[in-house]
Amino acid sequence: MKCTKLKRLSYTEKAKEIVNSLTLEEKVSLMGGNVTLNDMLSDLRDADEQKHYNSYPYPAGGIEKNNVPPMLFCDGPRGVVCSAGKSTCFPVSMLRGATFDTALEEKIGNAIGKEVHGYKGNLFAGVCINLPYNPGWGRSQETYGEESFHLGEMGQALVKGVQDENVIACVKHFAFNQMEISRFKVNVECDKRTEREVFLPHFKKCVEAGAAAIMSSYNLYKGTHCGHHDYLLNQVLKKEWDFDGFVMSDFIWGVRDTVEAANGGQDMEMCCTQFFGDKLVAAVKNGQVKESKIDESALRIVRTLLAFEDAYSNEYDESLIGCEDHIKLALQAAREGITLIKNENNVLPLNKDKARKIVVLGKLGDKEVIGDHGSSQVRPAYVITPLQGIANAAPKAQVVYYNGENLEHAKELAKDADAVIFVVGYNYDDEGEYISEDEFESYTGAVGGDRKNSLGLHENEIKLIQEVGPVNTNSIAVLIGGNMIMMEEWKESVGAIMMAYYPGMEGGTAIGEIIFGDVNPSGKLPYVIPFKESDLPQVNWDTTSQWYDYYHGYTKLEKEGIKPSVPYGFGLSYTKFDFSDANFDASDDSVIAKCTVKNIGKMAGDEVVQMYVGFKNSSVERPVKLLRGFARVNLQPGESKEVTITCPKEELCWYNPKTEQMELEKMEYEAYIGSSSADSDLHMGKVTL
Repeated sequence: MKCTKLKRLSYTEKAKEIVNSLTLEEKVSLMGGNVTLNDMLSDLRDADEQKHYNSYPYPAGGIEKNNVPPMLFCDGPRGVVCSAGKSTCFPVSMLRGATFDTALEEKIGNAIGKEVHGYKGNLFAGVCINLPYNPGWGRSQETYGEESFHLGEMGQALVKGVQDENVIACVKHFAFNQMEISRFKVNVECDKRTEREVFLPHFKKCVEAGAAAIMSSYNLYKGTHCGHHDYLLNQVLKKEWDFDGFVMSDFIWGVRDTVEAANGGQDMEMCCTQFFGDKLVAAVKNGQVKESKIDESALRIVRTLLAFEDAYSNEYDESLIGCEDHIKLALQAAREGITLIKNENNVLPLNKDKARKIVVLGKLGDKEVIGDHGSSQVRPAYVITPLQGIANAAPKAQVVYYNGENLEHAKELAKDADAVIFVVGYNYDDEGEYISEDEFESYTGAVGGDRKNSLGLHENEIKLIQEVGPVNTNSIAVLIGGNMIMMEEWKESVGAIMMAYYPGMEGGTAIGEIIFGDVNPSGKLPYVIPFKESDLPQVNWDTTSQWYDYYHGYTKLEKEGIKPSVPYGFGLSYTKFDFSDANFDASDDSVIAKCTVKNIGKMAGDEVVQMYVGFKNSSVERPVKLLRGFARVNLQPGESKEVTITCPKEELCWYNPKTEQMELEKMEYEAYIGSSSADSDLHMGKVTL
């Protein structure tokens, strides 16, 4: 039986009996990681490639005499971090967000859950749903996009998939964690509406989907560390949202004070016990922490672990790790998520039968572009690079690679080529999670991977495209990166632009297939691309204080009447889709949008139908419109389908700070359905609630 919330709660009495039989020291032992800091440092510094961060499931708690298993932690989110040369490396979450395919994300969750079992783990800490307030956040790649509704839909799909395999899904980082350089010291502030309407809804949705664990974040919120935060952990998460699982801290620096953390709702210090353990026992004995708080944490931990242990099946073994079916799933995700942004004069797809010489330029062309080398690093058995994927897709063509350092040489190569493909963007040394080794033992601050200087390409890449792109009419830019990349300086120098994100171990295959038309691109941008960086919210990446406004991303541009370079939800296809018969209605509990989508082109393809709701008549400050539903549909040439998207009324509420409640306005709403957030791509109607 699947380990649902209802199933877990049925273990409450059994868990109480065990907890009541334990000594204080035993109960506290459940609340701490069993890995020492020295052990972790040794793994990080060992030359053996099999020894690295989380190379085996990190244990915490567990009491053998009472048959309480330890929690066995496996990190993510682009696969299971454990071991080297085994795990399936899926595309990063940002690419998976671009698929707008919750069914696929649930399948990826199934695969990851099976691989966690293959490593003998029982918890996957890879449901990362932090919202990038600014796309420069170095770990944006680990999350699904800029839109809270979309984050919640994709996040809960991963939760369901992982937990359907009876592995605990841990959702992170709760909350307001969207910068690297300052993540250990920054105090985040925002108003209550921003908190409740922008930064918390996606976490609530994952809790409602049954997530059994939550990881608190490093940063402070309104002056208190999130790992100690009574309001966030006790009042909102456990009481208001009725969360039944346990909270764990982010690693090493996620707990800063024994008493404040225990009283503030922290259940488990990971992965090294520094402030709990003996210090927590002493705090209870001297009256600073009530033993009832320890009992509650122990109950949550024991109940969850017992329920998942009993649900475990012996059908899982090591052969599932990196198996053929999972690698096929990684390839499918890359195919669905890679996003075609520009295709002037139908430069793409290239004709593989006619192409004699293809030139690939850029330092990333022959690199394994699978993402960050921080805690999310997955080490698969192999990686198909963009260059390999392009060569494999066009076996009859001569594929020439050059890193592009000498512009004149690059021009010479481009002149007589049938096409030029620039592979440019970011890599693990440009963005991501990072802490320098020399600061690890005597830690004073983070050295993170935020894009603090620019959201555009490197200067040498811009110059390469500007100088060489116009030399060949069939010039294509393939962008690599974890979030939005500015394009204005160079976009007119190429005929086609494709966002490949960090596309996973089979990403090069998908890039080649799309370039040569074996696969029809169908990804949609999970973020907006502005004309100017200044159109986005500005962030001081090295700071102790950061204010978050109500608007960011596409909602900010729309509210300020600023046209984007590329709208949220946009993505081209090699075929064309026609939207007709748009119809909007309201029932007692939802708003319904319908339309007919027809493939009027010559190639089969997928379209992502998007529903937005507008708030023009609101009596309070609201966005122009918000994404409130989406559906992915596959259509053969000439085929049409009716698509229905339903938005529950709860998704239209605003937070009233005076009543401290989410409230629905009785008014006329605008409803939209179409292919992106741009007005020109949408049909609009009105509904009254």
